[in-house]
Parts: sequence; structure tokens; C-alpha cells
Amino acid sequence: MAEDLEEDFEEGEGADPSAIPGSKRNNGKLKKLLLLLVLPLVLVLGGAAAVYYSGIADVLFAPSTPKVAAAPAPGSGPVQPAVFYDLPEMLVNLNTGARKQSFLKIRVSLELENSQDIPRIEQVMPRIIDNFQVYLRELRLEDLQGAAGVYRLREELLTRVNMAARPARVNDVLFKEMLVQ
Repeated sequence: MAEDLEEDFEEGEGADPSAIPGSKRNNGKLKKLLLLLVLPLVLVLGGAAAVYYSGIADVLFAPSTPKVAAAPAPGSGPVQPAVFYDLPEMLVNLNTGARKQSFLKIRVSLELENSQDIPRIEQVMPRIIDNFQVYLRELRLEDLQGAAGVYRLREELLTRVNMAARPARVNDVLFKEMLVQ
């Protein structure tokens, strides 16, 4: 009798085809379930991750109240306007490593912390220009390309002018003209 049951089972007699785990009918239902439930869930999670890592979420979910700058401490006096000091125009040849010469013409303005720093800047002007000239002559054309190159140039010039003008403080180096030829 056990042998008869085994034969019936192997032949699949009396069994419902949809109840068999590997049947085509069950595969179709499983695929539909995956397409209708799992795929949209994966897409939503992927989109949320993309929004989060791109920084868009910070803008969308930031508090809508404007940020107010801290009021100056009482007795600190009025806020001084920015003071700018123009440096003379500089023309340097760039390090190309080839026979063809490339030149950089640059005019910059220094943003000083206060107007009392102007005499110190004028006193060390030869040192500032020398530091700028030495650095600029070692630049290659590739160093000046793109916004990142200009940003690095600004940071390097700011570091060099602050070292030369110490204890005076330069807040920023502003480009008035920059021409590469």
C-alpha cells in the first residue's frame, strides 16, 4: 500500500497544481507580488537616499524662520564697515615646462579687519608682493582651471598675506582681474 501512495505522489495524481511550490502558477503570483510591492518600495527608498545625500533634504526640511545675526555686545561700539586695500597689478610667467610661455595678469584687493591695519600692510608691501610673485611663478595652467583652482589660489594668497602682515589680519583676498594668456 505504501508503494501505491509513492507512485501516486510521484505521478502527481490528485494534487492541485497551484499547491506545488515550483509550479508556473505560483511563480506568476510571486512575480506579481514582487513587482507590485517590493519594486516600488525599493524605488522609494532609493529616491529618499538620493535626496538625502544630495543635500536637497536639508533645504526642504530646514526651519522656515530666518536666522538672525547675534547682536553686538553692549559697549562694543558700532560695527565697522569692511576696509579694502588694492595691491598693484602683477604680471608673472607661469611654469609651463614647455617652450611656449604663458602669463598671468592679476589684480587683487585685500579685505582688512579694520582701517588701523593699512599702515602695517603698506610697511610690509614688498614682502607681500614677493610672496605672491614666488608662489604665482610656480603655478601651472592646470592649477588655475575651474572654480576649485581659483578657490585654492585665493586660499594660498590669503595664507601668504596673513603670514607677511602679521599682526594685521586680512579677512579675504578678492580678485579684481585675472587674465591667463
